[in-house]
Amino acid sequence: MNSIHCTINDTTLRDGERAAGVAFSLKEKLLIAQSLSDAGVQELEIGCPSIGSEEISDIQSIVALHLNARLKVWGRMTEDDLSKCVRSGVQMVNLSIPLSDLFIENKYHRDRSWVLKQISYYVTKARDLGLTVSVSGEDASRSDLSFLLQAVELAQSSGATRFRYEDTFGCLDPFETHATISKITAASDLEIEIHALDDLGMATANSVAAALAGASHVSTTVNGLGERAGHAALEEVVVALWRTHQMDTGIDMQALASLSKLVAMASGCPTLHNKSIVGEEVFTHELGIYNHELLVNPSIGGNVDPIHVGREFKFLVGKHSDIPSIKHVYELLGITLVEGEARQLLSLIKQFSTASKRNPDESKLVEFYNSLNPDCKESFYSESSTRTAVMSY
Repeated sequence: MNSIHCTINDTTLRDGERAAGVAFSLKEKLLIAQSLSDAGVQELEIGCPSIGSEEISDIQSIVALHLNARLKVWGRMTEDDLSKCVRSGVQMVNLSIPLSDLFIENKYHRDRSWVLKQISYYVTKARDLGLTVSVSGEDASRSDLSFLLQAVELAQSSGATRFRYEDTFGCLDPFETHATISKITAASDLEIEIHALDDLGMATANSVAAALAGASHVSTTVNGLGERAGHAALEEVVVALWRTHQMDTGIDMQALASLSKLVAMASGCPTLHNKSIVGEEVFTHELGIYNHELLVNPSIGGNVDPIHVGREFKFLVGKHSDIPSIKHVYELLGITLVEGEARQLLSLIKQFSTASKRNPDESKLVEFYNSLNPDCKESFYSESSTRTAVMSY
């Protein structure tokens, strides 16, 4: 494992919940927080106290779990937000301020000097209140670089420990991300966190690029949950850093699949069947002429061995299968096919897959075989009744 360490700051409970229609119950929040901590996630952004008293109460309940993870809350640079952050009982606060002229002038109707005054005043005040402060640059990816660096320098001199570089609308590509984060890390001693949105489908790539450029922290959500196209996905970032650059996040990759299922259920946002790392079918292959070698050595079937992420290869037969594949799968069922039977079954399987738009499962394969051999139906079902899924490896 590479000596370079990258810390994940997961914001599923704060920014992930901003996805349209998502509202976690307190019970779900507690379970998600505990599960993330148990998996080794070192930092959790657990809420936004300015939402109100119920949100503050939920945050306090998470604090009471005494998790191993460091907890953070998010707020704007206002007196009310800062006061509510203090009430939440969380020691680290992420204070947000706009950095792009587009936001400063059109959303806040202010100017750059106002931004700098806000940073100086609120970082200092938060520090005086005993808080550890991260300054979050809203829309930083569309800001003027010289002004961005001025804001980062002021954040450091005012007592902040971290600067979060926000690609609020997913505008970046990995090349620009790497170049900009390299300039920030060269100009500052602060911890640098990348907060990448996925509007262009590059949030994970941008997060990896930022880590390679020296960012010490990466913001993620489980399953990439979040508003619009979502965020950099926890499972993708963790596995990508490990697999492509041997970077350590300290997170148990065996827990990623269960975390994904938990958040999918709690959010009501199911993961796509082909979602990288955690999708139900990302380690599934349809056996055919082009992948017989997988039967001999399944590990050649992809860049990530599923055993590392608590998964397994699964092989199916379908429209693209051939005679050897059919014989092999039925052999696993305890049935040795003659050539004629294999051809007939292949025809039935192709017809079924085309008509139903899915692969036949074990029971359907048994049904096809019994339709060719009705006299063997009773004995075969009794023999196969205790068999498990025969095509998992």
